[in-house]
Amino acid sequence: MPKKKTVSGGVKNTLTATILSIFGSNPFKSLNYKQVSKLLSIKDKAGKDLIHNILLELTKEGKLTEERPYRYLLSKAMIQEYGEKNAFVTGKVDMKSTGKAYVTPDNGGEDVFISANNTAQALHEDTVKVYLFPKRKNRKTEGQIVEVIKRNKTDYVGVISISKEFGFLVPDSSSMAVDIFVPKSALNKAKNGEKVIVRITQWPEESKNPFGEVIKVLGKPGDNNVEMQSILAEYNFPLEFPKEVEKEVEKIEHGITKAEIALRRDFREITTITVDPADAKDFDDALSLQKLKNGNWEVGVHIADVAHYVKEGSPTDLEAQNRGTSIYLVDRTIPMLPEKLSNNICSLRPNEEKLCFSAVFEMNEDGEILQEWIGKTVINSDRRFAYDEVQKVIEGGEVDLKEEILVLHKLASKLRSQRMKDGSINFHSEEVKFILDENGKPLDTYIKVQQESHMLIEDFMLLANKKVAERIGMPVGRKKVKTFVYRIHDEPNPEKLNTFLQFIGKLGYSMNISTREKLVKSYNDLFTAVDGKGEKNLVETIAIRTMAKAEYSTHNIGHYGLAFKFYTHFTSPIRRYPDLIVHRLLERYLLQNKDSVSQDDYEPICKHASEMERRAAEMERESIKYKQAEYLSDQVGKVFDGLISGVSKWGIFVELKQSKCEGMVRYNEMPGDYYYLDEDNYRVIGQTHGKIFRLGDPVTIRVKKVDLARKKLDFVIMDTDQVRNW
Repeated sequence: MPKKKTVSGGVKNTLTATILSIFGSNPFKSLNYKQVSKLLSIKDKAGKDLIHNILLELTKEGKLTEERPYRYLLSKAMIQEYGEKNAFVTGKVDMKSTGKAYVTPDNGGEDVFISANNTAQALHEDTVKVYLFPKRKNRKTEGQIVEVIKRNKTDYVGVISISKEFGFLVPDSSSMAVDIFVPKSALNKAKNGEKVIVRITQWPEESKNPFGEVIKVLGKPGDNNVEMQSILAEYNFPLEFPKEVEKEVEKIEHGITKAEIALRRDFREITTITVDPADAKDFDDALSLQKLKNGNWEVGVHIADVAHYVKEGSPTDLEAQNRGTSIYLVDRTIPMLPEKLSNNICSLRPNEEKLCFSAVFEMNEDGEILQEWIGKTVINSDRRFAYDEVQKVIEGGEVDLKEEILVLHKLASKLRSQRMKDGSINFHSEEVKFILDENGKPLDTYIKVQQESHMLIEDFMLLANKKVAERIGMPVGRKKVKTFVYRIHDEPNPEKLNTFLQFIGKLGYSMNISTREKLVKSYNDLFTAVDGKGEKNLVETIAIRTMAKAEYSTHNIGHYGLAFKFYTHFTSPIRRYPDLIVHRLLERYLLQNKDSVSQDDYEPICKHASEMERRAAEMERESIKYKQAEYLSDQVGKVFDGLISGVSKWGIFVELKQSKCEGMVRYNEMPGDYYYLDEDNYRVIGQTHGKIFRLGDPVTIRVKKVDLARKKLDFVIMDTDQVRNW
């Protein structure tokens, strides 16, 4: 009788070590003996039995844990041992529509790639703990999400799809890689195909999808109001003010007492104007001008005294702090403060007495600041101007207060010239505007051009913001600087700057980065060189991305882009919460002479305000993308001229010349050849005939498809014969 084969101790030890390494490479994933056998390519019954026995032994030794019957994972002690070699990081999730993700570590290290099967139950922008896999040569850092530390949000917007027994929310956001299961009992009268808000209530471990309930029915997809509300809800921005805030604001009196006026510097008899967009209602800044006896000019920058009406810690104040900023969607403004305050009591409307916090400057004809004063005032604006009216005056037109406007324009130009000499970077950006009908449907689009009238106001606001920050940040005769809220902007990231230099080099441009002065001049020269060209938007966008983002902080590092050592936001307290804090701190320090507030109390408020500013910008972009798609939705089949604005592995992006709508032309729909991407040189090349499409090239396209729900446009390139015969 033949002897039964046995496994030698050496082989078993090797097999045990290999099994441990399998669990160690993915320590938070449970496996059964069949899965381990498959990974080891063991198919016979005897081999599988051996694997099963080893798993049992490792469990007895405390190296594995039986998570549930017949499924094992690495024990906590072993995870710690592996963790010492590989480490954990915490960070924020950037989820892709494919389900894969990247985690940006809190410590500022390299982004960690997370495959779709290792994201656990993490969602976009959640704060998570990541286990790092052993680093492989010439490979990006990879890991596995092992814990959701903080959920970014639980409410999601989308279209509800309902069957007989249950529903699923198909989220609007491309960053939401899973649908949300909604039991029939939690539909709350939602109808199939409606836009709704669903709140995640639980996510069972064994389920691929989170469970949720409908908390609000928004209405029919495609309705303008529904779509705008959807954007706000997607970013967790409140759709209405709490009742306690509305009640509090209703009690605020319009009138100004004589006693209050007596406490302030009186500017009511001095010529004062406001300049804003034609459709604006919240006027939070005004300019006054008078000629002094010594021949100099006195310019007053008057800002609505919102802090007089909104008391710190009140329901209105706490709601404003939560919102952080007003939101400017294409067809509406969602104010930070209720309209009674933002459009009425605090708004510096003409021919009404208004309370202000002001920065007043004595200037000579060369725009030099000879004296300055910061304090509380009362004003009465003589005239409300739209930017276009002021521009006509600058260009030689006639209007009342023409002389005053021209003096302000001359002084602003002097300030601007000096700022540019001092190293301010003249960043360019185009703002898309729409002409809407009474239902919010876009009839036409145009690009808002920054004119000298805009610069006039901007230069005086920059001056006020700078001087206010200097007053607190560099006090005379006081060693200890008091806590203040600054608007800071760090220097460019060296790696991003180097990547940008390589990018523009391939487009035929160059920059000198040997000194800050030469870098600034190079930026400004580059913006001039790309003006009117197809690569303009991409170059300007990437240029801005080389810079750190401007943000709010109590830790001052200066403002790199403006070349200011001290800078803050003081001039828009109706629509920005940090400005309201700045007003309160100015009053505390300059008028009440009180001690410094705690930096630890104010830094979290700064971080929240910076985050809400970022969200506001994203909401505004989303509303523009929706309106651009809506604008082209009834123009499918029409032909337009455009410029190639980007290239990707899927196709080329084309921006239409007139409307600035951007869509994609997919490679498999490009005429006459098979095209491939030459990513390094920002172009695509025809494989057979060698035809090249470069970034910035003019092309003619036909609108093929508009996906309004996803705000996406599909174009088809037309060749010369097609255009001629169309």
